[in-house]
Amino acid sequence: MIQRTIEPTVTERLIQGGKVIVVYGARQVGKTTLVTQILKNLAYRVRSINADELFFRTALSSQDLRQLRDLVEGYDLLFIDEAQRIPDIGINLKIIADQLSHIRVIVTGSSSLDLAGQVREPLTGRTWTFILYPVAQCELAKQFSSFDLRYQLEERLVYGSYPALFTLVGERIRRDYLNEILSSYLYKDILTLGNIRNSDKLRSLLKLLAYQVGQQVSLTELGTQLQMSKNTVASYIDLLEQTFVIFRLKGFSRNLRKEMTKLDKIYFWDVGIRNALLEDLRFPQYRNDMGALWENFVVAERMKYLRYVYGIGSLYFWRTHTGAEIDLIEEREGHLIGYECKWGKAKPRPPQSFTEAYPQATFATISPDNFTDYLT
Repeated sequence: MIQRTIEPTVTERLIQGGKVIVVYGARQVGKTTLVTQILKNLAYRVRSINADELFFRTALSSQDLRQLRDLVEGYDLLFIDEAQRIPDIGINLKIIADQLSHIRVIVTGSSSLDLAGQVREPLTGRTWTFILYPVAQCELAKQFSSFDLRYQLEERLVYGSYPALFTLVGERIRRDYLNEILSSYLYKDILTLGNIRNSDKLRSLLKLLAYQVGQQVSLTELGTQLQMSKNTVASYIDLLEQTFVIFRLKGFSRNLRKEMTKLDKIYFWDVGIRNALLEDLRFPQYRNDMGALWENFVVAERMKYLRYVYGIGSLYFWRTHTGAEIDLIEEREGHLIGYECKWGKAKPRPPQSFTEAYPQATFATISPDNFTDYLT
């Protein structure tokens, strides 16, 4: 069992009570396992509900205090898995929080777009929100040495870090698992959540984004390639971000007029998903995209690390119209740090234009030799 970083905090907030706890995250990242593990170590009488079950879904969307009271009678804690599937779940959770305040409540959701829209207004000031990502290097570091993490690195770069992959053995079964996630979640669920009819367009967009990792993405150019409007492309990307498939980095700018900030870069939360989209699960020595793959891995892991360990900090990329660039800029507690992601042995220096504009900033190169220093 890999202990997830948020487990102690979720447990503490659950014991404190008084607020509804919401755990977001993509399908298969371990939300149900996490909550089950937490509840196993507590002495509460738990009513566990899967939102797929119609009987419970009807009661939890009723807005009827009597039905809700009957549902939780005799229990100390209510656990609802995949709560975004329950109509009007937000207002019903508000009734429970206000009228049945002795009941502790924890819910999970795989779509912040769908669930957050339902709970944000009704439950203002009544929630603690957490996000669970695919297993992070900083989580693995609690159980494995730096040597072990380096030994496992190539597998993580190829197959990614969804929890189930740590128990699957063999290239065929791992490939089948990743393809199952693509077909059953990325396509079916997202198409349903976004009320999208054209699955081919979504597949094509994801593939283009997978190829363009590390590059600035033009929505207009994507629209031209996909024969879609810029606004439709933007709505698809927003949906993919809200369902924890991808995330965006904006350009950093404070001092220079020539800094580029109009176009974002887009990365995948899990590189295994990216590789499966490209139908390329070859190991590094056989690939020609290691620069982009390594950059995606480092940026995603650093993002997880910041959110899990510090809870604060922002990440950007930096580029000028003259071509000077830095892969990753981190701004945290008044400090500015530049990171260059290098798969090879090279140790580049920061561009002179950057050091002149930001003389107090520090700079480091993250490579396979030292990644544990920055990601764990």
